[in-house]
Amino acid sequence: MNELDRQLAELMGNSPVQWLDNPFPEAVPIRLFLKRDDLLHPQVSGNKWRKLKYNLLAAQDQGFTRLLTFGGAYSNHLFATAAAGKLFGFQTIGVMRGEELALLPRNRTLAFCESCGMHLHFVSRNDYRQKDTPDFIAALRTKFGPCYVIPEGGSNELAIQGTAEILPEIIKQLDYEPDYVCCPVGTGGTVSGLALSATNETQVLGFMALKIIEAAKSERWLPITTYHFGGYAKTTPDLINFIRAFEQKTGVLLEQVYTGKMLYGIYDLARNGYFPEDATVVAVHTGGLQGRSEVLDT
Repeated sequence: MNELDRQLAELMGNSPVQWLDNPFPEAVPIRLFLKRDDLLHPQVSGNKWRKLKYNLLAAQDQGFTRLLTFGGAYSNHLFATAAAGKLFGFQTIGVMRGEELALLPRNRTLAFCESCGMHLHFVSRNDYRQKDTPDFIAALRTKFGPCYVIPEGGSNELAIQGTAEILPEIIKQLDYEPDYVCCPVGTGGTVSGLALSATNETQVLGFMALKIIEAAKSERWLPITTYHFGGYAKTTPDLINFIRAFEQKTGVLLEQVYTGKMLYGIYDLARNGYFPEDATVVAVHTGGLQGRSEVLDT
């Protein structure tokens, strides 16, 4: 067993389910648990570990030594891919949205990526829109050589295979099927995996982190669209105060882009009678604490 296989086997099912006793500003009539995927790995954390797992194995099986993927300046996915590349011996290339970023001082995310050996390739925003086209991918392979390509956010069929393992783990840990399982939604890979493994006993709720005009359409999960707080990575004093109070009560750190918004949404829905009384609700902590705002620590 090589290092990649060993660590993957070691981490299988290793994120606990934590009961949260009265974590909100006021008591709500649900039984709330938190699936602590933020504890899977200190750098390749949460849903990023789940999404990368089978992609890393596929890259290894296909003989690739180089990973190429895409993201913006604060991408959790780039951060995790860079860390995974260093950990498992892959070269990594991050195709960056925005040529102007090349001339700016590196932020915390990009500095970390480069410290792990990731080569950052900056392209114009117009070119970046072509990132999923065969011609654009072919040009990148011509420039950088053979590489295993992972889409922006890490969401593909192999990623969904990884996130589909979350709910069976939860059921095994609880010893029953929860009434609801909730997760934040960015590119949709995590909620799709939860929906894939859900039975009729469990309703999957996806809390949209993006500001969208119409609800995403799905027969297997329900999009919750009212807790984006103004759009992707946007926040408000109300959300920041909620996260601070939650952390003080529970000792669990959150970030304001994904998991903090989801938990605020669960709280607001519960206090307004959305869930049946004493329903079991499991929220998935998808990690991403590298994107946690410094405002939360002031």
